[in-house]
Amino acid sequence: MPEEPHSQNAPSRMTGEEFVSAFGALYEHSPWVASRTFNTGASKHWDSLDGLAKALSVTLEKASNGEKLTLIRAHPDLAGKAAVAGSLTAESEDEQSSAGLDQCSGEELKRFHSLNDAYKTKFEFPFIMAVKDSNRHLILAAFEQRIGNSYADEFATAIAEINKIARLRLKPFFTVE
Repeated sequence: MPEEPHSQNAPSRMTGEEFVSAFGALYEHSPWVASRTFNTGASKHWDSLDGLAKALSVTLEKASNGEKLTLIRAHPDLAGKAAVAGSLTAESEDEQSSAGLDQCSGEELKRFHSLNDAYKTKFEFPFIMAVKDSNRHLILAAFEQRIGNSYADEFATAIAEINKIARLRLKPFFTVE
């Protein structure tokens, strides 16, 4: 049986303002993804987790590479300065703490900062990984493996990971409490 939104107002029946208000934060500092998705025309498929996640990802797929790069760059470093300073979005803070990134040892923080710097120097955007249900050890291992990839591979991986993050952020809307 398909999942149903727990909201009284299913996504396919929302106004543009309601839709962007509900889903604009799924993509880090990029409500344009929700806005453009809404502007494609409401669909009953939006009333399921899979359907809405797919519609949003298709919108991102159709965006220009410049828009995608801006979205990638809107993401914070993992266990980075924003996390230490407490200036992450609520969603990013929850995701990073669920992976234990708020419990890094001094040595682990140094390793994260070093990898963040090396990765951004090579690719000119932050390392992106859907960290919910992961842990700092797996994240560091992925960091170390992926830093050897090509720009094209990492750009595509970043977009795929961003879509995973958005889907994870969307899931509570469809989960009956």
